[in-house]
Amino acid sequence: MFYDRSVLPTAVQAIREQHFMGYLRKNYHAPGTAPGTLTATPLLAPGAGELSIHLIDYTADQVEEVHLDSAADCTPYLERNSKTWMQVNGPVDPDTLRSLAELFDLHNLALEDILNTGQRPKVEQYDDQMFITLQLPVYKDNRLDLVQISLFVGASYVISFCPLSTDPFEPVRKRMRKPNNRNFTSRGVDYLLYALIDLVIDAGFPVLEDFGDQLELLEDRLLLRPSRETLSDIHYLKRELLIMRRMLWPQRELVGTLLRTEAELIQPGTHIYLRDCLDHTVQIIELLESFREMATSMLDIYLSSVSNRTNETMRVLTIIATIFIPLTFVVGIYGMNFEHPDSPWAMPELGWYYGYPLVWGIMIAIVGGLIWFFRRRHWM
Repeated sequence: MFYDRSVLPTAVQAIREQHFMGYLRKNYHAPGTAPGTLTATPLLAPGAGELSIHLIDYTADQVEEVHLDSAADCTPYLERNSKTWMQVNGPVDPDTLRSLAELFDLHNLALEDILNTGQRPKVEQYDDQMFITLQLPVYKDNRLDLVQISLFVGASYVISFCPLSTDPFEPVRKRMRKPNNRNFTSRGVDYLLYALIDLVIDAGFPVLEDFGDQLELLEDRLLLRPSRETLSDIHYLKRELLIMRRMLWPQRELVGTLLRTEAELIQPGTHIYLRDCLDHTVQIIELLESFREMATSMLDIYLSSVSNRTNETMRVLTIIATIFIPLTFVVGIYGMNFEHPDSPWAMPELGWYYGYPLVWGIMIAIVGGLIWFFRRRHWM
């Protein structure tokens, strides 16, 4: 469920620190670089492969899908009276972006944000198009990664960019392929935009479900036998929940902005679907906050459990010490061996015939009396 325990705890901590900083890392140009500069930057998202361009051109009567060798191959479809969705998967290069910018008149600042991954979810309104960035949570191999999804929306087109080699929007395409699917074919591209945003937002539910399972297992470990490894796992889970929160709150604001915008790209009939997206973001955030509170309370439980274990240990040691203190006093007294035949202050017990068993009886009586007293006071 978590990292392998066969490695040293310090190494585990170092790996997790590096992973956590990877969450917060953002690609950027050198200070002083002109705005809109397109420079290839290292891709942080795992699973990136070769660049691929998938195009869907659809009307009210038909849906056509093709794979393009280059961005310029989409030119014939732009001349049609149809709606076009271009999905660019994998690490996109500056030349491809420049080619798309010429075809769709894309803004240079938005193109720069595509290359500089790690952007905060946002929506930018340009003259006749919108640019939207989202963060898609991907949980794989017990690791959470946030993948930037970039969207350009025009009057008759949507261009989506995903740095992963696998396409996260395949479920949307399956819906579009269904015959008589009037939701996509009869509506504008704003409905397609809603479907893409809805998929990204809903991807948070299975991730939080995995986090919930981890919390349940951690609770069981806390109740059975908490350890420093348990504490490390709790801290690690809290950090992942923090990153999820950092991503979810801006996406909630993004959906709210789309609902309030007066742009003609968003038709009034699509608002009801965007409100459903907003409702999903609220549900995810509420669930996330509940998990964060649970993780915080688990830290308190761990500290209380460790403190209780320490108190139990100290109580046992104190009882043992308290029992042996009077015994030590007795044997200390009779270990002095002061004996003189003519002195009235000598120890007469040293010459008693039953002195040795009598002292043992006194010590046993002291031990029994102390145990009875401790039990009466519920100290043991």
